[in-house]
Amino acid sequence: MESVTIDAAGMHYTPLNKQIRAAVAAGAKRIVLEHVLGQRFIADGLRGNDVVIEIHGVPGGDLGMFMSGPTVIVHGNCEHAPGNTMDSGTIVVHGSAGDAVAHSMRGGTIFVRGHIGYRGGIHMKQYKEKYPTLVVGEYSRAFLGEYMAGGTVLVLGLHGGAPVEERGLGSGIHGGEIIIRGDVDDQFLGVGATKTVLGNEDRERIAPLIRQFATHFGVDAAPLLSAAYTRIIPASGRPFAGKYTNE
Repeated sequence: MESVTIDAAGMHYTPLNKQIRAAVAAGAKRIVLEHVLGQRFIADGLRGNDVVIEIHGVPGGDLGMFMSGPTVIVHGNCEHAPGNTMDSGTIVVHGSAGDAVAHSMRGGTIFVRGHIGYRGGIHMKQYKEKYPTLVVGEYSRAFLGEYMAGGTVLVLGLHGGAPVEERGLGSGIHGGEIIIRGDVDDQFLGVGATKTVLGNEDRERIAPLIRQFATHFGVDAAPLLSAAYTRIIPASGRPFAGKYTNE
């Protein structure tokens, strides 16, 4: 069994996810889900580096939570928290996504062609060889990278406006980095975050991510590779230390 198509129209998320798991257990390497509308927990905890799930429609919350290995491609928008605590693998969203994208993500990569909601990348973390990455094509709402402990968030500003123009950027960040195309006004920086111009070494490091994004969505990589970027990093490993009187 190499390819399976499942019609999810009107189906509760529990039997849908059972069918997905059964297909993978039977050897399916490509699973196509048609007419998805809000079903939650798709691909949660799923394993298999050679498994691809194509979703047509709008998957519900926690897509790919705890996932380790598979590739999930969403031909549409996505609800809240895709990639929640994801261990490894890839999620590609051809539309936009809701709040808490990549919440506590600890490995793998998420690409979103459009914009994301509030608190994207919150609590992202890295451990040894695990390094999570979130790439957003257009813009993010407030509190991007809140409490980040590791990984990379990259926002490309493809819509022509400011990629981030809301408060709390990197609030409480104590590891990892947020890279924004263009300049970032200091008023949008959160507590514990500081900014710097992206250096040549860092530019070379993110170039493969930009090229992957361009390949996924048919975007011209050249202007993105040559653009100016701002890098947001922790000002300290203990951003809230000054809040306590005994420190």
